Amino acid sequence: MKKLLLIGGTTLMTASAIWAQDTKLDVYPKRNMGNDLLIDMIDTTTAMGKKMLSIATKFGNISFSGYLQPQFQYIQTPGAASYNGGDFAPNSDNRFRIRRGRLRMDYTGYDSKGRPSAYFVLQFDGTERGVNVRDFWGRYYENELELFHFSAGMMARPFGFELLYSSVNREAPERGRMSQILMNTERDLGFMFSFAPRKKNAKMKWLGVDVGIYNGQGLTGTQEFDSHKDVVSKLSFKKIHIPNSRVQFSAGVSYFNGGLASQNNTYYRYSNDMMIADSAAKNTGKILPRQYYGADAQVQISNKKGWTEFRGEYIAGKQTGTLSTTITPGSYPLTSTGSIAPLAVRDFNGAYFYYLQHLGSTKHQLVLKYDWYDPNTRVSGNAVSTAKNLTAADVKYNTFGGGYVYYVTPNLKVTLWYEHPVNEKTSIKGMENDLKDDNFTCRAQFSF
Repeated sequence: MKKLLLIGGTTLMTASAIWAQDTKLDVYPKRNMGNDLLIDMIDTTTAMGKKMLSIATKFGNISFSGYLQPQFQYIQTPGAASYNGGDFAPNSDNRFRIRRGRLRMDYTGYDSKGRPSAYFVLQFDGTERGVNVRDFWGRYYENELELFHFSAGMMARPFGFELLYSSVNREAPERGRMSQILMNTERDLGFMFSFAPRKKNAKMKWLGVDVGIYNGQGLTGTQEFDSHKDVVSKLSFKKIHIPNSRVQFSAGVSYFNGGLASQNNTYYRYSNDMMIADSAAKNTGKILPRQYYGADAQVQISNKKGWTEFRGEYIAGKQTGTLSTTITPGSYPLTSTGSIAPLAVRDFNGAYFYYLQHLGSTKHQLVLKYDWYDPNTRVSGNAVSTAKNLTAADVKYNTFGGGYVYYVTPNLKVTLWYEHPVNEKTSIKGMENDLKDDNFTCRAQFSF
């Protein structure tokens, strides 16, 4: 018993001593512009890393981190649909909820020369709606060239910036409408190969290449429902500083090549100014496309007290859903009677733009955001009509958002956010004018 107490006490002393809280940390740790994405290894040399509880073992380090996001929200119309944290209940126009409650464990194993050789991540999300696994993946680093690593498991897909930018760092409460529709939950099951030079003086340290193969349905489904896999890739230009200036930027180009195997001999596509039914026996088993092309860029300008940042991303391509929704399905779509539903293919595009500005101090930040998502670029306005087999899923949205972020301490930030979605006016009943769905969010984020 005494031996067990001694071991336990030693472990606790080690845990508290390895990474003690640094009281001199900036309230707002500077964004790394290249090491704060969901597919990155946690960098324990940064301020965020130093806040973590870390235990040194014989074989490597185990680190723990987490955050909690309780919030209050109000929306103009009771029961309105919202991409700012989910739809409201039918008779409710306000709510308290826990948007996210994350607990994460990272393990890093090192070789005899102190270089990372293996990396493991397990992250849970717990809210009033239950507990789910969000990340569960492992990574192997080759250390001969120190150029490559390989990842496998349940992880984020390497596409774009907003999808990969962690919600613990993101200034707006949620990712945009387009990001949520195309790749809901951001993660999927698969394998990823990465080129990422790690030597301190590597000439190409600014360049990264990630290529992954995934099931396709993401975490919204319980299992792969067809044999077709998605190939996702990104070319990244990381944290490039412009000489003799206060400016640094990062950028990327992404490509997503996937699809859904039709289980029906009928699917819909836009032709002759309407969604037409294409029916043929050969359509059963046909791969209907999910092909996205994206480009993103971030520019950061240092000021005397903080910095100014601009972000933008554009995505276009083809998306397969159904007539009633363009959301990527987690399981194969069924009709209300339980039969196999026909799929629908649309051309889409969308983008978002951020302006972030510190207000005389790194504790205060102004955030402005504009985004749009056009699920069917072949039709717009009053031409969107049920007479043409078009639905609310074909309606374009522009969303204007803005807010204030107060970084109270390194472990607490408060966000006040107002969002104004604007849908195009159409011939669909109930969507002849802009819907009353403006919403307000007040969120506190506690993190360690």
